[in-house]
Amino acid sequence: MTLQNRPETLVETPVSRRTGTAVWRQIEEVLAADIVAGRLSGRLPNETELAGRFGVNRHTVRQAVKALAERGVLDVVHGKGTFVRDEVIDYQVGRRSRLAHSVARQRRVGNSRLLGSQVRVATADIQKLLELPAGSEVEQIDSWDVVDGRVIGVCTQYFPLPRFAGFASVYARLGKTHEALAEFGVTDFQRKLSRITARLPDRDMAEQLQQPATLPVLVVETVYVDETGQPIEYGLSYFSATSVQLVIEPEMTA
Repeated sequence: MTLQNRPETLVETPVSRRTGTAVWRQIEEVLAADIVAGRLSGRLPNETELAGRFGVNRHTVRQAVKALAERGVLDVVHGKGTFVRDEVIDYQVGRRSRLAHSVARQRRVGNSRLLGSQVRVATADIQKLLELPAGSEVEQIDSWDVVDGRVIGVCTQYFPLPRFAGFASVYARLGKTHEALAEFGVTDFQRKLSRITARLPDRDMAEQLQQPATLPVLVVETVYVDETGQPIEYGLSYFSATSVQLVIEPEMTA
């Protein structure tokens, strides 16, 4: 992340109390324009510096910064400061692609971080999606998708047993699902289903994605099959809508 701002960003910028637009809203729009133009990047100047620039008190600046954070333009990292959010990641949703492929293509550093795993009896919905008989067990993997040190996705995946027994330990070691699948002999796979929706996150989900609970998340449900057409994975991923945008490849709409 760039930690430099051009000198002109701190030049005094008067605001007017006679325009009919709240002062904090004027500051919000000036800062947003600076970010779009590339004049402001990396770590935001502190409240005292911004207050001096606009000739207002710190409370007014705080309102503007809060509004920008709620718009997804800024990231507030407790104990470190406020940062201009990096470019969003284009997640190419294709038949044979995964998030890891898109991240690598954009020369970003990404991996999956295992949070926990468990063996459980598949619900009726999961049984149907994975084409399993009643009472079948699956290995559930809970993880974060992390890119450049930032959590951009919260994921839960289900792998049919006994075929993928011990998958969690391999996944934790390699940090990428497709590499772990390869160790189980699955080197050719494709999406059978992708369902994309949006919803508001609960408080825990918002905290994990470091975003306000008032901002929606992208929800991607996916079923992958092996080269014989046998389902091998059902995944449910929640992505920060300000960090990830989904790009549907033409082959997915054919």
